[in-house]
Amino acid sequence: MKILIVGGGGREHAIAAAVARSPKADKIYCAPGNAGIAEVAECVPLGVDEFDKIASFAKEKEVDLVIVGPDDPLAAGIVDVLEAAGLRVFGPRKNAAILEGSKAFSKDLMKKYNIPTAAYETFEDAQKAAEYLETASFPIVLKADGLALGKGVLICNTKEEALEGVKSIMMDKQFGSAGNRMVVEEYMTGREVSVLSFVDGKHIKIMTSAQDHKRACDGDKGLNTGGMGTFSPSPFYTEEVDDFCKQYIYQPTVDAMAKEGREFKGIIFFGLMLTEKGPRVLEYNARFGDPEAQVVLPRMKNDIIDVVEACIDGTLDQIDLQFEDNAAVCVVLASQGYPVKYEKGLKISGLEKFKDADGYFCYHAGTKFDSEGNIVTNGGRVLGITATGKDLKAARANAYEAAGWADFANKYMRTDIGKAIDEA
Repeated sequence: MKILIVGGGGREHAIAAAVARSPKADKIYCAPGNAGIAEVAECVPLGVDEFDKIASFAKEKEVDLVIVGPDDPLAAGIVDVLEAAGLRVFGPRKNAAILEGSKAFSKDLMKKYNIPTAAYETFEDAQKAAEYLETASFPIVLKADGLALGKGVLICNTKEEALEGVKSIMMDKQFGSAGNRMVVEEYMTGREVSVLSFVDGKHIKIMTSAQDHKRACDGDKGLNTGGMGTFSPSPFYTEEVDDFCKQYIYQPTVDAMAKEGREFKGIIFFGLMLTEKGPRVLEYNARFGDPEAQVVLPRMKNDIIDVVEACIDGTLDQIDLQFEDNAAVCVVLASQGYPVKYEKGLKISGLEKFKDADGYFCYHAGTKFDSEGNIVTNGGRVLGITATGKDLKAARANAYEAAGWADFANKYMRTDIGKAIDEA
């Protein structure tokens, strides 16, 4: 088979590496890809938003399957465009990708179908939002309605902070048009868990659990980022939690989307909060998480092509989805100053150490080749260093050891990824 992956980050590198393990993959293309993905795929200089060019390229190369990685093109309808061109595509159509594309839509869906989540109100008028906050209890959560690279969520401890938040989201447009509408949500406490799933429109198969670390600095301090590291499985995702979610969250979400005429095929990522009152949905994503994909996919036993095709064909119920009985930890190597301002174009050394290291993975998030063929930094998050181990503590030790193998001038990482492991 010829396979095209759309995207160019750590998530897409993890997908490309999984696809490359499949005996069915004869040729892999990636648009636009990066310096790491280039090891397993032919990178094509097309932007993820150039739908017609991607469709033309895929038809010209007689691509058998397209896998779409990032959220923005999914929300904008890339699957619809590619399917209209006669291509076979893995990912939700535009009317289903709204599950992630609009916070207000997903909150309304959960309310309508009694899927457990935090209490909320939606506002399109900054003045009305400010009035509501006068009588609200704190802390409280403000969410830009649209896609904001995982950064459009503000936790406000005081009324003053919240009013400032309304101003930055809705008036100053800190997150652009994503802030035209805003959700104000009850603040929930508990453990956060990420659960990825494959969905074929009717059936859902749950992958292994994970936990992300969003804040830039140790101790969960600093600004929100796209993710500074993650581990899998979560020790807090118990059988009891799994049973509850299967009954009240996972299948009900798939059924709700079908009833709304928005059949969902692809990946649903459930962001959960394990509260004292039971699991609650924090958010949905309509694609693999990044960096969650980097700890979940290395643990998957199945051929990813078999699973993806079953999702497209509506035969996911025939797949026995299995994961290794081990653990994985990913530590993100970022550029100092991320997520605000940082230098790019710095040479990366030590990547060769990962070549034959069994159980160690170096996923490229923000890299490219310079004019001399060197691999250099090209983003805030540069590399995702993943290692497996017999348990979480072993995997964490391995990941931090491997994080020392790769180096670049402004390298920065959190030193406490997986600290919750010690509290379990």
